[in-house]
Amino acid sequence: MSVLDSIIEGVREDLAMRRLPLAQIREELESAPPVRNVERAFSNPEISIIAEVKRSSPSKGSLAPITDPAALACQYEEAGATAISVLTERRRFGGSLSDLDAVRARVDIPILRKDFMVDDYQFLEARAHGADLVLLIVAALSQNQLDDYFQLSRELGMSALVEVHTNDELERALEISPQFIGINSRNLKTLEVDPAAFAELLPRIPESMVRVAESGISQRSDVEYAQEYGANAILVGEALVRSADPILAMRELRGTR
Repeated sequence: MSVLDSIIEGVREDLAMRRLPLAQIREELESAPPVRNVERAFSNPEISIIAEVKRSSPSKGSLAPITDPAALACQYEEAGATAISVLTERRRFGGSLSDLDAVRARVDIPILRKDFMVDDYQFLEARAHGADLVLLIVAALSQNQLDDYFQLSRELGMSALVEVHTNDELERALEISPQFIGINSRNLKTLEVDPAAFAELLPRIPESMVRVAESGISQRSDVEYAQEYGANAILVGEALVRSADPILAMRELRGTR
């Protein structure tokens, strides 16, 4: 079993324990906060940063305790983040939907629910808790699931960041014409990071789409490398949560220190 398979197995087990009756989750949807305009947020010509609230990871273990995720998110927003990514997977990343609720209540920029989305219910749940953007990992989904979940996200008013690792996955992603495509330089099946994925895959994404570079970005030179190949957004977690000064770390990544 690959790391990705193991994570998904845990996600399904946890979901089975917290799943609400369909009528109840639909009732919660009725009182969900309005969706924020994600496309407009990413229309800035400067590099966009999706700053992540992330306590741990399968590859690095514990990263930071983050006792107040909302306060961290506020620092990101102050430093110019375009959106906040909130990990809600519990077993490997130490996240929760409570983190999502707390962050949503304190910042005014779009929120990405960062999780392994493998069930229709999770999309209803994401929107009920205020997510504006969800993650679709191509490696974890069949083509039918990818298309269905993309359409479901749109029906609920949310945008989708479609994440790929290989040429084949990028071809599958382009078939559904998403607005956001993320190139993850970390292979979720092996956890190895190879920045060459940016050079190989980013130039193949149409310029009309938001091209997000993910993983392995910790300093300004990494940002410039990704930009060289076409990235107009980056997603950063570890470098920010491990920094003693997240605001300064954000400004260094943006080149505005």
